[in-house]
Amino acid sequence: QEQLVDSGGGLVQAGGSLTLSCTTSGRIFSSYAMGWFRQAPGKEREFVAALSWSGGHTNYADSVKGRFIITRDSAKNTVYLRMNSLKPEDTAVYYCAADSSYRRARVVAGLGEYRYWGQGTQVTVSS
Repeated sequence: QEQLVDSGGGLVQAGGSLTLSCTTSGRIFSSYAMGWFRQAPGKEREFVAALSWSGGHTNYADSVKGRFIITRDSAKNTVYLRMNSLKPEDTAVYYCAADSSYRRARVVAGLGEYRYWGQGTQVTVSS
């Protein structure tokens, strides 16, 4: 069973920034797209952002475009989600996930397309 360890959540005021981290094995990091999802209380888990296995392509939910940036550090097998201009509606548990398909040509946003999941990290944005 592959492990994804996500961290970096916390409490921040509206307008502030946070960076989430997700570390996994080299096997996963080198060949599978990585994504971030979030789930607010009483809501479905939703796609936030994803990065292709090569690091060359990204995909963002409309709600975070221009505010969130997904990046990676190959030396650390870590994917980051830099969240800027945070809003109270960004409050949720954030989960990193690894794509289920080896070296998929496109970056997907469907929940069912991801196989391995982190344990989640809470992000709370106060108004």
